[in-house]
Amino acid sequence: MNPAPALACGVLALAVLVLPGPAAPLRLATLQRSSGRSTAARVLPATAVTASGALAGLLALGPAGALVGGAAAVLWRRRQERARHDRAAAATTAALADALDRITEELRAGAHPATALRGVAADAEPARAVLGPAATAASLGEGVGAAIAAEAARRPEVDRPLRQVAGAWSLAEQHGVPLADLLAGVHADLRWRLAYAGRVGAALAGPRATAAVLSGLPVLGILLGELVGAAPLQVLRGGVLGQVLVVCGVGLAAAGAAWAGAILRSAVPR
Repeated sequence: MNPAPALACGVLALAVLVLPGPAAPLRLATLQRSSGRSTAARVLPATAVTASGALAGLLALGPAGALVGGAAAVLWRRRQERARHDRAAAATTAALADALDRITEELRAGAHPATALRGVAADAEPARAVLGPAATAASLGEGVGAAIAAEAARRPEVDRPLRQVAGAWSLAEQHGVPLADLLAGVHADLRWRLAYAGRVGAALAGPRATAAVLSGLPVLGILLGELVGAAPLQVLRGGVLGQVLVVCGVGLAAAGAAWAGAILRSAVPR
């Protein structure tokens, strides 16, 4: 079998996977990221990870292995980014809850809302970043609720808690409801969500381990086949049927892992 056409198709597919999106969305995403990393700094690691997966797949399983290896590397990187996103969201929510607790205590002690908001300069970095625009708006005499709502639109990872804070502040500004009581309710809700998410995450440790073991069983089966002399790698590399089996097998394994991950993620409150 001439592997050149299959290898060319694999390379083209990998190029589509790592191709950057349109320029305008990329520029907008770069402006919105607080880390300030450039687009090239994000694309290059993704390309390196994809190329490494494709090379490993090519050496192990031939042209079809290059295709599925690159695709698996892309999916793995996206999964890692999702995990980092979830951890950052949890950390920001916890810092926001701490800041709300402090603001509530200062309001009950008789401090002005603008004065309580200026204290975010001493809070943890996530809270300082998300509540900084609100403190600026308060010092200028502008609507704090609107400023927090605008910040929520820029931070989808903490959109829900910020909108709760914005709603409470707007309600206090427009109708004179005691702000300390409203923020105390938001703080209690955030604390409950964080505690509940932690309990659910701990309870899902076993199912996550089971899903990881099941995802790795096909690889273990191939290794055992090599040990007993069945030569499954030779079969998978040796013809069109073997290459088709590689694509179908890896595709089904990836679909199963994605399904299990979706089920586990749906159990954790957002």
